[in-house]
Amino acid sequence: MGAVNSFDAKSTLAVGEKEYEIYRIDRVPGHERLPYSLKVLLENQLRTEDGANVTKSHIEAIGSWDANAEPDTEIQFSPARVIMQDFTGVPCIVDLATMREAVTNLGGNPDSINPLAPAELVIDHSVISDVYGRADAAARNVEKEYQRNGERYQFLRWGQGAFDDFKVVPPGTGIVHQVNIEYLARMTFTRDVDGVTQAYPDTSVGTDSHTTMQNGLGVLGWGVGGIEAEAAMLGQPISMLIPRVVGFKLLGQIPAGVTATDVVLTITQQLRKHGVVGKFVEFYGEGVGSVPLANRATIGNMSPEFGSTAAIFPIDEITLDYMRLTGREEEQIELVKAYTQAQGMWHNPAVEPEFSEYLELDLSTVVSSIAGPKRPQDRIELSRSKDQFETDLKNYAPASNPAQVTDGEGREFTIDHGAVTLASITSCTNTSNPSVMLAAGVLARNANALGLKPKPWVKTTLAPGSKVVTDYYEKSGLKDDLDALGFYTVGYGCVTCIGNSGPLNEEISQAVNDNDLAVTAVLSGNRNFEGRINPDIKMNYLASPPLVVAYSLAGSMDFDFDVEALGQDRDGNDVFLRDIWPDPIEVQTIADASIDPEMFRSKYATVFDGDEHWTSLPTPIGNTFEWDEKSTYVRKAPYFDGMKLELTPVTDVEGARALALLGDSVTTDHISPAGSFKAETPAGQYLVENGIAPKDFNTYGSRRGNHEVMIRGTFANIRLRNQLLDNVEGGFTRDFTLEGGPQSTIYDASKNYQAAGIPLVVIGGKEYGSGSSRDWAAKGTSLLGVRAVITESFERIHRSNLIGMGVLPLQFPAGESAASLGLDGTETFTISGVTQLNEGVTPKTLAVKAVKSDGAVVEFDADLRIDTPGEADYYRNGGILQYVLRSLV
Repeated sequence: MGAVNSFDAKSTLAVGEKEYEIYRIDRVPGHERLPYSLKVLLENQLRTEDGANVTKSHIEAIGSWDANAEPDTEIQFSPARVIMQDFTGVPCIVDLATMREAVTNLGGNPDSINPLAPAELVIDHSVISDVYGRADAAARNVEKEYQRNGERYQFLRWGQGAFDDFKVVPPGTGIVHQVNIEYLARMTFTRDVDGVTQAYPDTSVGTDSHTTMQNGLGVLGWGVGGIEAEAAMLGQPISMLIPRVVGFKLLGQIPAGVTATDVVLTITQQLRKHGVVGKFVEFYGEGVGSVPLANRATIGNMSPEFGSTAAIFPIDEITLDYMRLTGREEEQIELVKAYTQAQGMWHNPAVEPEFSEYLELDLSTVVSSIAGPKRPQDRIELSRSKDQFETDLKNYAPASNPAQVTDGEGREFTIDHGAVTLASITSCTNTSNPSVMLAAGVLARNANALGLKPKPWVKTTLAPGSKVVTDYYEKSGLKDDLDALGFYTVGYGCVTCIGNSGPLNEEISQAVNDNDLAVTAVLSGNRNFEGRINPDIKMNYLASPPLVVAYSLAGSMDFDFDVEALGQDRDGNDVFLRDIWPDPIEVQTIADASIDPEMFRSKYATVFDGDEHWTSLPTPIGNTFEWDEKSTYVRKAPYFDGMKLELTPVTDVEGARALALLGDSVTTDHISPAGSFKAETPAGQYLVENGIAPKDFNTYGSRRGNHEVMIRGTFANIRLRNQLLDNVEGGFTRDFTLEGGPQSTIYDASKNYQAAGIPLVVIGGKEYGSGSSRDWAAKGTSLLGVRAVITESFERIHRSNLIGMGVLPLQFPAGESAASLGLDGTETFTISGVTQLNEGVTPKTLAVKAVKSDGAVVEFDADLRIDTPGEADYYRNGGILQYVLRSLV
């Protein structure tokens, strides 16, 4: 990549004894007025200019960026590295392993298949807090984790040894985003290219939406789907529009007693109300310097919750202080400062860049808050939380319905609506932030001193984001206080936010379900959507770690901390929250005394090594993987079956049938397999046939490395409405290979169509494929035999993912739709003009002819949404992986 240098931007930067090659953005007119984030994109374009995918006009478009215009210029962004978690990362490594075999079959060297951009995978999404409230909880949960996921872990451990530039952080180490900011993020990246060492801004895309946590360190990047992540790993750029950038000015200081979590919930509410979907948010102004790095990272983490692509802080002295605290090398710190200053990327609060829109927040106005009961943006001031709970409860349970419970220890108590049944300090948002984690410990210590205890119906869990947290808890003595309240560590990973909270005690669960109680969870996380946290819990609230402990003592969301006592001390005096709330000066004093760079250095020195569970995994060796035919977790992907080295010409689509006729706003959640599934579904039947009992199905997420499960789960969402059927919900369609076109599952119909050699199309409405950019939404579509998707409009990333899997994205002519053209999905479709792509021509439109059962014909010219030369190459090759494979052989 690169090689064209239209702006004569190539230069050198000397730092200490070393020289680095850099691309100077000051060679581009207009650079000085750009926000930090666009300066990073500008450098990226200068360095990767190749005259085809990245041209002089792309660079000029950023230099002459019109802050007020709607985005319309597509650029190709090449991130410095890729970061993954295990659910979304496994299919990426399955594909790489399959590519190695395909290269061998094509006569090439399997060792040539490696990530071309460094890739790091952190196993953090699989630990479940089954065991809690005891000293051995973490050890026992890790054992169960290995029993459930041993097959996947063996495979990842093989990959760790087989691939260059691919590293795995084993289970029980930490949360991907915390490991990223504490260790993996470089701020200024260096790489040897053609014998010289280049320096450039660290940028990273990740297969998890909260990758934006790194934005707090000035590292640009965001969450992407697996296909984009694979493409980036294999050296392919990511298509994006030059975005609008929202300038968010911070003023004033956070008041005493207010936490970073409160600031984040306030910003989330403000930005969600303003509307920042698809935009960058960038923080600027005098107040930025008073925001500690941990708080910046907490704000960046919540970017997906307010909807922006990124939420970034520029680099300044606070960034360098954090690098020192976390044990980064002094040489790297000097490089970061020298590079960002040389490029005009160092934060200067006196200089205000141009922004598309402007917002501001006076930090001194922030008050203690929680958010719930089902969305992160639904902020509630703590002083109003009891009233708001009573209002919200009417949507969940109109009448009180108390239940008498006797638990396993013989304790008797009554629970009612609002009972806090889960209090969990968890999630990357807060566990990376010592100020709130230590505040939780101090509150626990103060409660212990007065003899307070959590209520017996509360499940208490602590899942730190890295082992450094345990180190400073132990050094400060606060671990004992948290243990005394039942907040024992249950594991190191992304636990409660993703629904790995584990079961409630049987007696509690039964009482909740028998009495239809609307009980609550309080967690220090970033996601509290309905049904996500625990199947027994209807109302979920986000709160700071100290408030999680406070709510475990209160035992109910129907509680006013200002006037209700948490309990009595040993002398019978009432104790209120204000009596035990941590003093921020004391918290800072403890932080200064108990956190030091050596903790980070020692913990991260062995971050890739793993414990005895990991090192004793029986792991295959060799440069290609030995697939186990009996595995129901990891199977060889079918994308390269029958592939030849020379291009197979693309063909027109003839005699196709519609697999589905869908309405507006069909999301990737509707298309892509997610969550649990039942035995009667096609995926469930497949597992039962392979000897797996329903209790061991695990989730679609855990089986993403098995295409057989995932194909059967594509378009199988229980809320999907296929208009080929009347008022039927779920993964069903009509199968026209059978007389009369009877109702069938989408998977079974697809199997029959493919056996009969009949291609398929999917017809959709507006904003098709919106939501998270799930790779299996495109992979499953392709593997079901779909050749084209015809919609009114596409979500940008899903459109490019379809091309990446060899599926044509087509749009109805402007103003037209399936309904306006009289299409009902029973037609036979022919799409002509596709073969022009074989000549290197990308036509603007393709002719579509739909023939009804009575012989009537509907014809229209559909817009072909292959928008860049790179996308045309991918399609001609049958997909992005085939394109890369041929280019490497």
